[in-house]
Amino acid sequence: MVEIVNKVALSSLKTFNLEEYYPDGERKFIDIKDWLFEGIILKEKDFRETLKNHDWSQYQDAYVALHCSSDAIVPGWAYLLITSYLQGFSKKVAFGDLEFLNSLLYQEALQDVDFTEYQDKPVIIKGCSNKPVPENAYLLALQKLQPLAKSIMYGEACSAVPLYKRPKK
Repeated sequence: MVEIVNKVALSSLKTFNLEEYYPDGERKFIDIKDWLFEGIILKEKDFRETLKNHDWSQYQDAYVALHCSSDAIVPGWAYLLITSYLQGFSKKVAFGDLEFLNSLLYQEALQDVDFTEYQDKPVIIKGCSNKPVPENAYLLALQKLQPLAKSIMYGEACSAVPLYKRPKK
């Protein structure tokens, strides 16, 4: 009987899995058009009253993205006022959609990663994920890894796409 050898497991190939750095916590999206008159006009008195009566506890320990999906012209203070109500409930508030929020969270998470274990190693940035890893997180990971890694690929060990190979000196 021929022994099957897992060459990937024996190689010096290091896998960088962004899913491991996914910040746990619920994501919530607030579309403020729902708080505007006819979805497009901010009437300050009504807006403030709506915010005052809103149940902010539903955002407890959540990451919140604020956005307006209509073509309304929303003054900057409106987002600040919403954020002031979210203070004490949410973990973080960002202006944009959920993908932007996740990009921001990954940017913060990757700042604290010690990438030295990838020094002079072939690295594969794992492509498949069960969590919503935004494209921007892959770009950030590549930028952190490239100055260190011997080579970088994307995907899975069985079907990786080469991205970078350090030039020989």
